[in-house]
Amino acid sequence: MSHARPVVKPADDPAFKLPASLSALTLPMLGGGLLLLVAGWAVGNFMGNPRVGMSAYLTGFVYCLTLATGSLFFVLIQHLVRAGWSTVVRRIAELVMMMVIPLAILFLPILLTLFFSEGMLYRWDDPQFATDNHLPALAWAEKSRWLSQGWFAVRAIIYFAVWIVLALYFFRGSTQQDETGERAVTDRLQYWSGPATMAFCGVTSFAAFDWVMSLAPMWFSTMFGVYLFAGSVLATHCMLAVAAFVLQKKGAMRDEVTVEHYHDLAKLIFGFLLFWMYIAFSQYMLIWYGNIPEETEWIYHRQLGGWGTMTVALIFLHWMLPFLGLMSMYVRRRPGIVVFWAAYVLVMHFFDLFWIIMPEAAVASELPYSVQFVGVASAVMCALGMSALLTGLVLKVASGTKVVAVRDPRLAESMAFENV
Repeated sequence: MSHARPVVKPADDPAFKLPASLSALTLPMLGGGLLLLVAGWAVGNFMGNPRVGMSAYLTGFVYCLTLATGSLFFVLIQHLVRAGWSTVVRRIAELVMMMVIPLAILFLPILLTLFFSEGMLYRWDDPQFATDNHLPALAWAEKSRWLSQGWFAVRAIIYFAVWIVLALYFFRGSTQQDETGERAVTDRLQYWSGPATMAFCGVTSFAAFDWVMSLAPMWFSTMFGVYLFAGSVLATHCMLAVAAFVLQKKGAMRDEVTVEHYHDLAKLIFGFLLFWMYIAFSQYMLIWYGNIPEETEWIYHRQLGGWGTMTVALIFLHWMLPFLGLMSMYVRRRPGIVVFWAAYVLVMHFFDLFWIIMPEAAVASELPYSVQFVGVASAVMCALGMSALLTGLVLKVASGTKVVAVRDPRLAESMAFENV
């Protein structure tokens, strides 16, 4: 809903540029992030074992990937539904989705574990896995048709190719419109957003199966892709709220992003909190009801020792606490409080991924069923390091463009947006 159309500033107004104080953080973020990432992997590798080190690296990688692909989905869906309210924050998502390009490079260490170290990260890559686990030859032969080194690598190339093509197409279209202001650009992006969304959903689901679910080779859940997607979109809306708040504090887009946009972002965060919990419960309920050994094993490992405590903690800390915190409309219309809960959920999103990935390192390494300090420290450092590294790259790209889609035909509608 919108009322009087506000005056849109000229495209070259300083309010649309990345503040100098943020631009100055580019190199420190790049250098510090890379050092912290390497240090995090080294802590896991040398104080734990190589599998813990690579699992921590994978945790950091998936954390950043979910934010980048979630941003890509946000851009696609805004064009698909012809959304006007989100135009003032859409450029932030467009900048973050471009990080699928460096993430393709950061995926190489994960891929190389298949070719230079059998079973270091993915146990299905160990030739002795089927024998050691007494798996039926026929069942393992069928599984191996999908989980093979070459086919795994080809699929990874396809996934990144789709994400990169989509990100480049929509980013270039949006930034070109900053110069030309052509309405036809918006029409073209809207036209292709439908097929792009379908391609995105297929690729993202299979990437979740390959890179995360296959850590437990004999476990499968058709809902796993949706579960990771729910966390990804939830975290992306939180990231948008935090990034918009920081940009405004530093002097950018102060008149463009209003309390109405924070209110809408808070409603979406609240909605996706429910969606994430709904998918998590549905997956658990179906596995519990089916009671098939191949499916219950994954849940069983997460109910033992410290992992069991973490499972219960996630229910209360990842869902119930922010659910109650964002329930009130009074809270949703207070940007400072919304950003607090958004930052909190971003931290919880990390622990959700940690809970998904790191227990498999413990199982494969025959470590005690407890949350290992080394694993936590290594994963936290990898996630912070990779996040800082990619934030530096986002700032670098943002320095060369605008932080708002300044000539989008829906910009005035977005600035005038009001919740009913």
